Amino acid sequence: MRKFLQYGGIVASIVLIVFGIGAVYSGISGRHQVRTDLAREQIVGTPDSTIPGQLVNTGSEAQAFAKIMRHHTLEATGGQTYSQMGQYLDSAGKPTNEKTAAAVDPQTKKPVANPARQIWVTETALTTALNTAYFAESVATFAIVMGIALLLSGIGFLILTFRALIPVEARRKERAPVAAAVPIA
Repeated sequence: MRKFLQYGGIVASIVLIVFGIGAVYSGISGRHQVRTDLAREQIVGTPDSTIPGQLVNTGSEAQAFAKIMRHHTLEATGGQTYSQMGQYLDSAGKPTNEKTAAAVDPQTKKPVANPARQIWVTETALTTALNTAYFAESVATFAIVMGIALLLSGIGFLILTFRALIPVEARRKERAPVAAAVPIA
């Protein structure tokens, strides 16, 4: 039974170490991918952002840029979000949700859509991508931390397995030569 436990402990330790190495590798790779993809987009912080003139190439910088984009979009739409704006424009150019009150486009013969709502569609798509980069980098960092924890747990478990499951007699034999080698004064 002792040998079974010893081998089982060794196998479990190796599995933890392998998963730890795999998680660290995946985390580093994911973090690199996020940063490479962000840098490729050549996004530069606006003068009024927390990263003015700086290339957005990390998850936290992407999140900061997404916040300033929302601020700019609110400025452009008079403080209204997509759901607060009228869907159409009437003949005076005022927003309305009433299809019957909307101006009619002479070419398409359809109600004129409120173009300010398109700003929100674009902003939402772009900030979602930026916030996803932030989330992905956070997950990658978590994978690195968990990988290190698994690696250390596996090493600790391996040491514990060897120390706890070696028979007492074998441990005494290991210590005996060391004690005999020390001269008595």
